[in-house]
Amino acid sequence: MRVTPMMAVHCRNLTKRYQAGGQEVMALRGVHLDIPVGQLMMLVGPSGCGKTTLISVIAGILDQDEGTCEVYGVDLKSLSDRDKLAFRAKNIGFVFQSYNLLPSLTAQENAAVPLIINGVKRPLALQAAREILDRVGLGQRLTSMPSQLSGGQQQRVAIARSLVHDPRLIVCDEPTSALDHDTGQRVMELLKGVALDAGKALIIVTHDERIFEFADTIAHMDDGNIVKSPSLQPTFTSPY
Repeated sequence: MRVTPMMAVHCRNLTKRYQAGGQEVMALRGVHLDIPVGQLMMLVGPSGCGKTTLISVIAGILDQDEGTCEVYGVDLKSLSDRDKLAFRAKNIGFVFQSYNLLPSLTAQENAAVPLIINGVKRPLALQAAREILDRVGLGQRLTSMPSQLSGGQQQRVAIARSLVHDPRLIVCDEPTSALDHDTGQRVMELLKGVALDAGKALIIVTHDERIFEFADTIAHMDDGNIVKSPSLQPTFTSPY
């Protein structure tokens, strides 16, 4: 008997519009996307095709205009702002391409923020942050401020922050773009290990062909829609 896999993300007919220069821009055009639990999916396609908009809707940062997007069975658009924030704080980790570190906090304090938001006592939150920073190779930079870190080091702090509260869904926007090959491989091994944990899933937006081998599935996007359905046996030729 065939068993249908549980979906971490289930999107149907997603649309999103923006106003730019007095004109309406369609960023998403009826997107359908499923991400099964236990998988690392990569989302690829040319710049400006809607990838970041899509993952922002999935993570509850943006609301779609039409359609549904459920994360572990919950449509975040249907929640109040307070309930949405609470759901995201417990269930979603997001790695921003621009890092979004708090400049007045150390690397360790930045990584601990999700736990503190969730009510974990500060000493325990800082200890958990220390452990995850050590796993991404920053165990010696705990007290460094963001301004004292390279772009690649800031990226690793952002990755640590996305993982520290053990979320069920991790959403990453170009997580290896500022990393050298060896560091990028180490970070991807960590992320892949997380994806294999029971009940978790990852979606990664990337142009970095060096990490395609870590994907369970690859979805190709262009002009606001999925143009090539995710494949369980992705080929690693350039999609551009």
